[in-house]
Amino acid sequence: MVRDILRRYLAAGGLLLISAGAVGGVYEDMVHAVNNDDERAVIELLRKGVDVNTVGPNGDSLLMLAARHGKPEMVKAVLGARPRIDARNAYGETALMLAAFHGHTEVVRELLARGALVNHPGWNPLIYAAAENRLGVARLLIGRGAEVNAETENGTTVLMMAARGGHLQMLLLLLEHGADPNRKSRDGVTALSHARVQEHRDLVEVLERIGAAE
Repeated sequence: MVRDILRRYLAAGGLLLISAGAVGGVYEDMVHAVNNDDERAVIELLRKGVDVNTVGPNGDSLLMLAARHGKPEMVKAVLGARPRIDARNAYGETALMLAAFHGHTEVVRELLARGALVNHPGWNPLIYAAAENRLGVARLLIGRGAEVNAETENGTTVLMMAARGGHLQMLLLLLEHGADPNRKSRDGVTALSHARVQEHRDLVEVLERIGAAE
């Protein structure tokens, strides 16, 4: 599942966004401004009436684009137009999830300050951060009340994602904040199972030492 996410992001390297609701070249100008970190142009275009919540084919909004590509000032400019901060794209991702996945700490901090949702069912910002070993982001999210035992639809937990990826410091951080090493996914898989299958011996050692189930 993580590999599918990675492939999707690698394939979406550009910022091209097309919207049926865009008016001629005005929206193209907006995308160009986001691409080039032109905050003034974004503010001017929004003032001209470009809908801040307009989305592309995959449901990505301007806020999501700015968050994914780690543009704090652009995120602030877009937030000034009061977008739907917790809107989701076609993959169920929010701007905060995208920023967390890519490790854009300053963007994460800005979105959190504006009240972005930290906890929700299924894939969420902390699960994304754990999958990619974004320690700084994970600390921010946990500090804002992120649930360390959150799980995806199939029961994969945050800790399992860290174990699967071989992210020792992330695993230790989660355990320190109360992550349950004995949780099992719907398929009966545990964090220790993931670590063992992936041959992450250091993680296996830690989990065995605390008596984690397999």
